[in-house]
Amino acid sequence: MHIKRNYTAKEMVWWTRFETLLFIIIITVFVTAYHFLDINWLKIPWTPLGLIGTAVAFVIGFQNNSAYGRIWEARKIWGGIVNTSRTLGMFVQDMFTNEYAKDKKTDEYIWSQVKAVTYRHVAWMNALRHAMRMPKPWETTSNHKTNVEWGIRPPELDSTLEADLKPYISNNDFDYVMSKNNKQTALLYLQSKHLKALKEEGIIWEFSFLELEGVLQELFNLQGKSERIKNFPYPRQFATLNHFFMWIFILLLPLALVPQFAEIGSGFESTYPIISKIFIWLSIPMYVIIAWIFHTMERIGRTGDNPFEGTANDVPISTIARGIEIDLRQNLGEADKDIPKQYPIKYHTQF
Repeated sequence: MHIKRNYTAKEMVWWTRFETLLFIIIITVFVTAYHFLDINWLKIPWTPLGLIGTAVAFVIGFQNNSAYGRIWEARKIWGGIVNTSRTLGMFVQDMFTNEYAKDKKTDEYIWSQVKAVTYRHVAWMNALRHAMRMPKPWETTSNHKTNVEWGIRPPELDSTLEADLKPYISNNDFDYVMSKNNKQTALLYLQSKHLKALKEEGIIWEFSFLELEGVLQELFNLQGKSERIKNFPYPRQFATLNHFFMWIFILLLPLALVPQFAEIGSGFESTYPIISKIFIWLSIPMYVIIAWIFHTMERIGRTGDNPFEGTANDVPISTIARGIEIDLRQNLGEADKDIPKQYPIKYHTQF
């Protein structure tokens, strides 16, 4: 399986720099007002804030676990597509023979049928990955300013479905597929009809036909599982409330943190007067660290909710599909110059 990127510490800081700057502004404004405007009354006790922080930590942890579960399931589904595709390629090459044919066919004809079925499977993978990249209203991570700034975009945004299907199927198949809403399902239907026709010609033995139909059934199952993750998001009520709860905690935190630092500083005013006066300003880095941790964990959960959106940490379905195509076409004996190259890695990211 292909592995996505791991953020370095530098990239993580850069990824969250806009929010970090906002945290610095929030706490600096509050500390300045607290220190110079004598608003010592503006504070809250730690107990209610601690309860809010505990609740926020729980819901963020739940969201992150759910997001990781969705990513892991998507990874297993596309791992299954890899294995089933290789099985199909092997079966097609070994099961298409003249052994049971009433009217013997030429080797060139049989090989053309092997190639047609293999190419149609490549078209199915292209249709599926394009369907998985179709934007949904709840998929907003790719529009975040850092993703736009880095130019993180999957290959499907730079090509059309028509262009990625045309080279692999006949004109009749292309017209049929493009007339359907679910292109990938239409391709599997065509695949089954083709196998049935070959069985009737005797090119495929009846038991071999059943084996191949079983492979198509498994592809249907994997496609349905992938579509389920794509079309059923992480429940919006949880995702929205998590975001609001996190910001409530971050905005209330200065009301307890800054007075606490001021109180600690006043405790040693007689022994360390200089340090006592500036001790309140140490609440700024402490607040930024706490707010950054809570916000970043919540954002990571949001980023992982939709594993096919096409962001840096999603399942690299484009790379997986292209890798399968390269394997299948190499096993057909095609020259490397005729086979598309693997999608390039950008910013240490596979798509």
